[in-house]
Amino acid sequence: MAAASSEPTIPSVNKAWIYSEYGKTLDVLKLDENFPVPQIKEDEVLIKVVAAALNPIDYKKILGVRKDNDPPLPIVPGHDVAGIVVKVGSQVKKFKVGDEVYGDITEKALEEPKKFGTLAEYTAAQEKVLALKPNNLNFVEAASLPLAIETAYEGFEIAQLSAGQSILILGGAGGVGSLAIQLAKHVFGASRVAATASTKKLDLLRSLGTDLAIDYTKEKYEELPEKFDVVFDAVGEGERAVKALKEGGKSVAIAGPISPPTVIFVLTSTATTLEKLKPYLESGKVKAVLDPVTPVPFSKTLEAFAHLETGHATGKIVVYPIP
Repeated sequence: MAAASSEPTIPSVNKAWIYSEYGKTLDVLKLDENFPVPQIKEDEVLIKVVAAALNPIDYKKILGVRKDNDPPLPIVPGHDVAGIVVKVGSQVKKFKVGDEVYGDITEKALEEPKKFGTLAEYTAAQEKVLALKPNNLNFVEAASLPLAIETAYEGFEIAQLSAGQSILILGGAGGVGSLAIQLAKHVFGASRVAATASTKKLDLLRSLGTDLAIDYTKEKYEELPEKFDVVFDAVGEGERAVKALKEGGKSVAIAGPISPPTVIFVLTSTATTLEKLKPYLESGKVKAVLDPVTPVPFSKTLEAFAHLETGHATGKIVVYPIP
């Protein structure tokens, strides 16, 4: 019984952003001061949320684009979390109370969406989607990484990106793209990394390791004489993306529309990727990229979504502190 006494006192309710109907974030997302704290299953931990990042999938789900699979409303949105373990399920082996962890808490966002997301004081997550937070990252930086970095990594695996290949990343300044550039260069060993962004973001692309920064407001990347072994489309460019491929090249996308041979995929969240990338994060070879508005306080979550929904965020928007 001694172990139980070391667990912090956990309230039965907490502050959480919730939606009880589908629609535009600004209309339907509300702060509930007394939303139930989730109960954990035996393979889960309860996390005191310190920081949570926003992703486009969050507002798309609030709009109801995936509502057929959703748990009953109301729902707390949010996938990315960094926080502290306050309770562990009976089968949990990897973590103990007090551990600082991070992850994308939804293993399969389309098939098994969560009722209790990360935009709350507490959330529950399976042990297998969480990793220990690298010591050199603060909670805001850690929260910004999981969904985006895992998406870039999985996309490169699907495309079989290998050392010495060239790659074009469409949407290089966004949450996924800004990490994709770094992974392509420093983890997968691409010999040449090209990426697209608007004029004022080209310096950012170069600072992340881009060899060819393409201003999409002035140039059509598909008309360049240079073609690429791999195209990673984080925007949904359809036929244009395919025109930038070398013959026999591979194209992957995280958003539609797509044209063959592009393959669209949805992330399966796993801590294995975060654990593999830990040395790159700890050495600073791969860095979090944060939008200038970050951090956004919990009370201003609606403003954070409004900025994300412009489609012009740079890197990630993180909500912090969470009460």
